[in-house]
Amino acid sequence: MILQALVKEYESLAEQGKVSQPGWCQAKVSYEINLYADGRIKQIICLKKEKEIGKKKVLIPKTMKVPQMVTRSSGIAANFLCDNSKYLLGIDAEGTSGRIMDCFLAAKEKHLSVLEGTDGIMAQAVRNFFKNWNPESAQECPELKEQWEGLTDGGNLVFGMNEFYAQDDLEIQKMWNTSQSETEKETSGICLVTGNYGPISRIHRSIKGVPGAQSSGAALVSFNAPAFESYGKEQSYNAPVGKYAEFAYTTALNYLLGQEEYRFQLGDTRVVFWAESGEEAYQDFFASFLEPKPDNEEMLKAVFAGLKKQKYLDLDQFELNPNQKFYILGLAPNAARLAVRFFYEDSFGNILKHLAEHYQRIEIVKPVWEQNSYLGIRDMLAETVNQKAKDKNPISNMASMVLQAILAGNRYPASLYTDTMIRIRAEQGNVTWKKAAILKAYLIQNYHLEKGEHYMGLNEGCKEEAYVLGRLFAMLEAIQMDANPGIKATIRDRYFNSACATPAIVFPILFKLKNSHIKKLERDNPSAKIYYEKQIMEIMGKLGEKMPNRLTLEEQGQFDLGYYHQMQKKYEKREEK
Repeated sequence: MILQALVKEYESLAEQGKVSQPGWCQAKVSYEINLYADGRIKQIICLKKEKEIGKKKVLIPKTMKVPQMVTRSSGIAANFLCDNSKYLLGIDAEGTSGRIMDCFLAAKEKHLSVLEGTDGIMAQAVRNFFKNWNPESAQECPELKEQWEGLTDGGNLVFGMNEFYAQDDLEIQKMWNTSQSETEKETSGICLVTGNYGPISRIHRSIKGVPGAQSSGAALVSFNAPAFESYGKEQSYNAPVGKYAEFAYTTALNYLLGQEEYRFQLGDTRVVFWAESGEEAYQDFFASFLEPKPDNEEMLKAVFAGLKKQKYLDLDQFELNPNQKFYILGLAPNAARLAVRFFYEDSFGNILKHLAEHYQRIEIVKPVWEQNSYLGIRDMLAETVNQKAKDKNPISNMASMVLQAILAGNRYPASLYTDTMIRIRAEQGNVTWKKAAILKAYLIQNYHLEKGEHYMGLNEGCKEEAYVLGRLFAMLEAIQMDANPGIKATIRDRYFNSACATPAIVFPILFKLKNSHIKKLERDNPSAKIYYEKQIMEIMGKLGEKMPNRLTLEEQGQFDLGYYHQMQKKYEKREEK
């Protein structure tokens, strides 16, 4: 299913001219070996460009279309026209050696073989270079000595002459394509992806762009031990994927992972997404839904309103089709391989609908200084982690399960709720609006807490004991704060966690403290004393004769929510005054 979707994406991208044709690929190239017609080195040209990343300026290699590069895990295997200094020049930082000379000889044999019989000027220049170049005398070449350190740092090199690159020469391209068709006569079979009969790929190309995986790339499909093989089928013949399908899915996935605006990191998982049609408008729209910002919130509100009426908006004069298939893939590093965290497929309309429902559940009254109307998914997950810790990433499998639940409209994973509660306890009851929003969304979706606007802000009509106790605690804290202006530590710092878990034990202590605070208010601010006593009586009237000894985990979340709502109501009244 994943490979089939990626093959379709490749075909859409190929139609738009965004990816290479079979036999070719995109590679990062650091230097050009510029040649004379007789094969001598004319000069070494640096192709790196300066780019500002954060506050630093770094040199970035140039991305170029080059002949398909081989997959190297061990042994010697040369690429055509694009490779590192060991293969094209026979040198590394220390000079040359026996193994490095073998690499150069492998490249020499490949280039002379592919370019045999050609009369083109560029092809002859490359052939002459390999015939005449001696790696042992490389250190005597003044053109190399000037760029020696950069040339031997492992980056790719290409050949060129005057202002043209060898891989752009039409005759060389023709020779390369011919050589590819001749070497593809290998093991044949039925491709599991396309269903067509043809050459089967023995080794699949590496996938790059997943943080934590090998920098040289990691495999999505591979077999590296006899235990994984069956019926005598070795390596990837065990799960036959045709050469075309292998090239297509690896090219498409590498392209998607290379697009910064259409990927994002969720814990250790790299998430990419695309529409079956290949239209980027769907990706743009989906990306804006994942990370709502003040500059796109009006558009999202309009979309949410349209979804309720079964209407869909145009985006930059492009009509969005709600029935368009949309794919979301999560990949995580696993040594030399990639692990698929999740793969989700649905219509674009359904995905937007589930995202809208999630944002509606998580909406809550906020402090006046908060500018964002919506809490993005990554910001939400950040609330489950100690932001003072060295590792600020949420638990990997929890993060991916949360995204899956949101996309499919399913129940949130319990770890989202428990990790949020743990952070609240660790911070002595610091229930921020983001944490309160998570609790609200979880309780609505998983425990069927009353929906609608009743829990958007303070629900004064609610008679749930846990919620009312949270309100009561907030009111007792407010009395203490008004009685002692400028106090640095309140009852929240000392009693919140225990009051939330065992209210029957803690609240009698809090009421004793309240009485002393009320006496102080009676002396300093009589009107405040009357207000608070009325509020306490109103809240106590919603409780039973006996406080519960313990609150369940679900009830503790309601306690926190009641506390947050009551505190926000207090600040709201101050702002009105």
